[in-house]
Amino acid sequence: MIRQCLKCRAVPVLQQSTRAYSIFPTPLDSEEKEMLHRIVRVDHAGEYGANRIYAGQMAVLGRSKSGPLIQEMWDQEKKHLQKFNEILSENRVRPTALLPLWNIAGFALGASTALLGKEGAMACTVAVEESISEHYNSQIRALMEKDPERYTELLQVIKEFRDDEMEHHDTGLEHDAEMVPGYWLMKNVIQLGCKAAIYVSQRI
Repeated sequence: MIRQCLKCRAVPVLQQSTRAYSIFPTPLDSEEKEMLHRIVRVDHAGEYGANRIYAGQMAVLGRSKSGPLIQEMWDQEKKHLQKFNEILSENRVRPTALLPLWNIAGFALGASTALLGKEGAMACTVAVEESISEHYNSQIRALMEKDPERYTELLQVIKEFRDDEMEHHDTGLEHDAEMVPGYWLMKNVIQLGCKAAIYVSQRI
C-alpha cells in the first residue's frame, strides 16, 4: 500500500505559543473583517463536524480495542472546538447556520464507517483529516502572503491544529485504514463531501 505522510507537505509558520486573548488584529476595513470571520466560521464548523464524527465512531467502537485510540484523537478535537468557540465569542463571529446539519451528518458518517470495523473508522479519519489539513494549509498560505506578522496569533492556532490533524491522518494509515474494502472510493466520496461542507460553511 502507498502511504503518504501529510507531515511531509506541511506549511511552516512562525513558532509562538498560543495566547489566551483575542487572536484577531483590529480589522482595517470591512473586507478584512469578512475574511477573518469567514476563516474562523469555517474552521469552527470543521472542528464541530470532526467532533461529531468521532462521537459516532465511539458509539460503535468505544468498547472495542480501538476505543482508546479513537478517544485520544477525539479529546484533541474537543480542545480544537473549545478554542474556536472562544474565538467566535471573543470576536462576535457568527457560526455557520448549518451546525444542526453537521451535527447529524458528522455522527452518521462516523457511526456508519465504524460499522465496517476499525479499518472503516480509520479510513474515514484519513479522508477527513487529510481534507482538513489541506484546508488549513491553504489558509496558512493565504495569511502568510498577506501579512504574516499581522496574523501571527491566528497563524499559530491554525498551524497547531493542522499538525494535530496530520497526526490523526498518519495514525489512521498506521492502523490499517487502507485495508477496508473500497478504500479509495470511500476516501474520495468522503473528501468530496468535506469540500462541499467547507464551501457552504464559509458562506452560510
